[in-house]
Amino acid sequence: MTRKLFGTDGIRGAANEEPMTAETALKIGMATALTFQRGRHRHRVLVGKDTRLSGYLLENALTAGFISMGMDVFLVGPMPTPAIGILTRSMRCDLGVMLSASHNPYQDNGIKLFGPDGYKLSDEVEREIEGRMADGLSAHLVPAAKLGRAKRLDDVHGRYIEFVKHTLPRGCTLKGLRIVLDCANGAAYRVAPEILFELGAEVIPLNVSPDGTNINLNCGSTAPQGMCEAISRYRADFGIALDGDADRTVLADENGALIDGDQVLGLIARHWQGAGLLKNGGVVATVMSNLGLERYLGGCGVALIRTKVGDRYVVEQMCKGGYNVGGEQSGHIILSDYTTTGDGLIAALQVLAVVVGSGKPASQICRQFEPLPQLLKNVRYQGGEPLESEHVKAAIEQGRRRLGNQGRLVIRPSGTEPVVRVMAEGEDETLVGAVVDDICGAIRAVAA
Repeated sequence: MTRKLFGTDGIRGAANEEPMTAETALKIGMATALTFQRGRHRHRVLVGKDTRLSGYLLENALTAGFISMGMDVFLVGPMPTPAIGILTRSMRCDLGVMLSASHNPYQDNGIKLFGPDGYKLSDEVEREIEGRMADGLSAHLVPAAKLGRAKRLDDVHGRYIEFVKHTLPRGCTLKGLRIVLDCANGAAYRVAPEILFELGAEVIPLNVSPDGTNINLNCGSTAPQGMCEAISRYRADFGIALDGDADRTVLADENGALIDGDQVLGLIARHWQGAGLLKNGGVVATVMSNLGLERYLGGCGVALIRTKVGDRYVVEQMCKGGYNVGGEQSGHIILSDYTTTGDGLIAALQVLAVVVGSGKPASQICRQFEPLPQLLKNVRYQGGEPLESEHVKAAIEQGRRRLGNQGRLVIRPSGTEPVVRVMAEGEDETLVGAVVDDICGAIRAVAA
């Protein structure tokens, strides 16, 4: 059975349209509760969300589904996605749920599911849930006396704050640092400023006033210009821009120059290798990471293991190979010594620890390698499978031949929206641009 609802990161779509409707969310709650009822104990599910208006709709529908199957529900409100993974495990819940569409605009929403171990679900478990939804659920409704209960928890934010603070190396402090923090009007708007403040930093918070419709709106990791401008305006030492659910981050040095996920992976890998903390001599990244990172790590004696796009595929490979550093160029950084999924705040703290320990400005520390020219463009389509077109296949093959052995070409459909992502990189920036434009043109010609 192939998955129809689940993509590369849970279920995602336009709010109040299939599959992000109350009816479907109710069924997802029921089917997931059945899948994770193991044993005779009172089953528990933790539900968090970001700041989207539609979070109220999906939260209540999912809660009804869980309760109808006899599961108790703990509602924690706006919290970062990684916090849900951490709390699901530490509170011995059978299931964790995060309602978020990550970096998407407020009109979208999504459902991310975590197992009792705090890890996102495998493709096999997601297929099992979809199968249960198709088989009918009413026969499994519990009697009235066994219905679950819902309880809102207001004290779990402190747990996450303390957990993140303790990932900063012992003896390290952020005292004396002025840090611009863009929370994208998202899930971390409360906890992130508090964490940096308690670690000693002078915090300049941006976009910490969510209203249900302004999440990711010209701010956060997908629009870091405001952070960069604030660094200059306030003469800050560092900048951190989170996305809507704070599982990824884009950083900036004191000059406002951006530091992407590849540079972060290179910095942490080299530092941890020198400290004897890097496990199994490797780093896991996706096919989208720059070839410059691969060459840099190779020069340090560190292997780069690539996976398909999606942070959970990175995590799966990390678990399989025993690696403790992995992530994506977009800013999902997974440090498995601490978390089960990407955590923008923890990644930023690890970078800051290296900067503080060096006694040098971030601009001298955070650029580990010179990336090869790389270009990524997205082509939106209305229907069909444009990558199945012979015209498009021919354009892709021609692009590969033009790049030869000195470059890479990655073409993939998005797992979260009707978009084909076209990426090329190589030594010749002009050639890279021409290859991408030719392939995008071919896709547009058949997708119109």
